[in-house]
Amino acid sequence: MARSRPEPMQVVKQRRDTALNALVEGVPYIRFLNISFDRRGDELTGVLNFDEKLIGNPLLPALHGGVTAAFLEVTAVITLSWERMFPQIESGELDAADILKSKEVRFPKTIDFTVDFLRSGLPRDAYARAFINRSGRRYASVRVEAWQDHHTKLFAQGTGHFLMPQPKADKE
Repeated sequence: MARSRPEPMQVVKQRRDTALNALVEGVPYIRFLNISFDRRGDELTGVLNFDEKLIGNPLLPALHGGVTAAFLEVTAVITLSWERMFPQIESGELDAADILKSKEVRFPKTIDFTVDFLRSGLPRDAYARAFINRSGRRYASVRVEAWQDHHTKLFAQGTGHFLMPQPKADKE
């Protein structure tokens, strides 16, 4: 029985998913915290997969504040990186293998990041979505919201400013 060739949209979806996985898997801290990303089109939702090691206060129990802050910041950085790389991934100019090997692929650097802890993070999966307020050639401003049971009931939110990586030609 001959195998049918995948539909072009399946190839595009596979290319997008492979590129996103390469971007996320290339950062050991993201793997340690067990953060993954759900992609729907070009929109990303960060998922902090619950693990007992993420508990900061075992009496409540509640997620550690540092884990919550890191989750928000990682979601912002990956969203900014994805937004910047998406056109190159779509055109096929940037392959998933290039993401980890190329010196051209660099992450935004955090200038500052402020977290508002609105309530305790419960011992379960958490979700976050970043909203890019401004993204220029050198600077970006991002707002991030995190929730667990319902999107309208946030347990934390953050605002960050980032220095965007410069292409090699701009540095000279």
